[in-house]
Amino acid sequence: MQIRTQFLSRASTFAVALALACGSSALAAAGAGGGKAGGGGSGGTAGNGNTRPVGRIVDDPIGTKSTPVVHFTPAFKPGANGTGNGDGGVAGACQQVTSTYTNASFDGGQYVVQAGFAEQEAAACSYTVAAGDFPLKIDLIEMIFATSNATVQTTTAWSVMVWQGTPATGTLVYTYSSNGVDLPHLVMSPGTNGTNVQFSIDPGDPEQMVIVDNGSHTFSVGYRIDHHNSQTQNPCLVAPPSNANAFPTTDVGGLSSSTNNWLYAVDCGALGCPGGWRSFAQLPAVCRPSGDWVMRVSWTPQQCEVPGACCLPNGTCQVLANSLCAAQGGVFGGEGTTCNASSCTQNICPCCFTATGGCVTLSPTACQAAGGIAGPTGQSCTGYVCFPQGACCLPDGSCAGPMSPGACTAQGGVFQGNGTACTAGLCPQPLGASCFPNGFCLQLTRDQAVAAGATWAGPGTTCADANGNGIADACENGNPADLNHDGHVNAQDITIMLNAWGPGSGPADLNHDNVVGAQDIAILLNAWG
Repeated sequence: MQIRTQFLSRASTFAVALALACGSSALAAAGAGGGKAGGGGSGGTAGNGNTRPVGRIVDDPIGTKSTPVVHFTPAFKPGANGTGNGDGGVAGACQQVTSTYTNASFDGGQYVVQAGFAEQEAAACSYTVAAGDFPLKIDLIEMIFATSNATVQTTTAWSVMVWQGTPATGTLVYTYSSNGVDLPHLVMSPGTNGTNVQFSIDPGDPEQMVIVDNGSHTFSVGYRIDHHNSQTQNPCLVAPPSNANAFPTTDVGGLSSSTNNWLYAVDCGALGCPGGWRSFAQLPAVCRPSGDWVMRVSWTPQQCEVPGACCLPNGTCQVLANSLCAAQGGVFGGEGTTCNASSCTQNICPCCFTATGGCVTLSPTACQAAGGIAGPTGQSCTGYVCFPQGACCLPDGSCAGPMSPGACTAQGGVFQGNGTACTAGLCPQPLGASCFPNGFCLQLTRDQAVAAGATWAGPGTTCADANGNGIADACENGNPADLNHDGHVNAQDITIMLNAWGPGSGPADLNHDNVVGAQDIAILLNAWG
């Protein structure tokens, strides 16, 4: 790995050659307490204590095999040594996103050490994302720190920070600061080293770093040096010794985003760079780093939705997110489900509208809400007739209509189908008990009973003999021709029949053809006596 050291001097810009080689570093302490893991790892070394103003940067590239990682996970929640109270969301199947501006490798490569970085100064990057990505959860923040020919082991107290918006105009919502106990300081061995300082919250901790949109669709992350290993003098006059301290780094690939890389500098007045937060674009050339911060952040949207099959009110199926499905009045089939021929058959019906006679395939709920009449569930309008009309075969064998199936059923009839008409022979003649004068009983049609000289007891009657007396029950109700029930069939009965002569039903209609006529006289005469 090749590294150059760039000093952010307050009086002037100066540089030293830096050779970064493999080495090791260790944390001051492992995280303890609260069931949370602390951090630990190996790092590198760096340092040259002989600094002098030269007005430019001098590169001295060397090689290294890797940049070790130190991963910090606090054993406390925001509000202890940190601020903020973001409750974690549920990411579900949301995909993690990594945002960065640097083209540097976080596993080793070339870096520029910002060795003039003083205590309380900070580096940050802002990222603008889609509004729909909020709220988002910060999963991991990383930055490369390095030492340059350090002659001593360095211990650096640091903080990591997260903002809604930019550092200059946004809101600082999270700050986590090392304390050497449950959040270790950064400790690096003597020599020339680089370390990937990673920070994350335990995934099992209910208090996560969750960022909501403040309207700018932007969030920022950054690192601050709270206390150097050795800052011996006023940094506005003498830079912190590069052979005794660790510093953040920028890349060697050039500055790709001058408006989204940020520096917080101590206010040295006319002696140095502008104080407070400034984007690199706002810094004078003498103070502006030549590359992007070697920093990146991994984050996860909290409200992404996995699409699935959505049964729309018209019976069709589309793969939509649950929210879009609900907005269109559909029924969501579940995340990851797909549409097939049977996806929505259980949620549709033909919906008929009396005002137009038309049919629309809808869900039963949508049909009811629209004022329609729902047909069978699982069926579409294809081949379905909303308001059928046809012939109805009544129980007495007659035909009526056209009428609806409901009207036919109400009369005890059998609907013959939509569009059918009453024609000769359409309706079968019903059978009924036919009582002969000698007490014999047969089930015949009315016409057959008349032709045989029997008395027809009516449609649907049977020759059952429930009491076992040898006479069909339907034939025990006296002689139907005895209209005055005096036990005789005679002239008085004929008089009653003649008084009822013509269309109509009643006791005198002995053959139940709805007409009192000659056939009824014939039945009466056959029963004379």
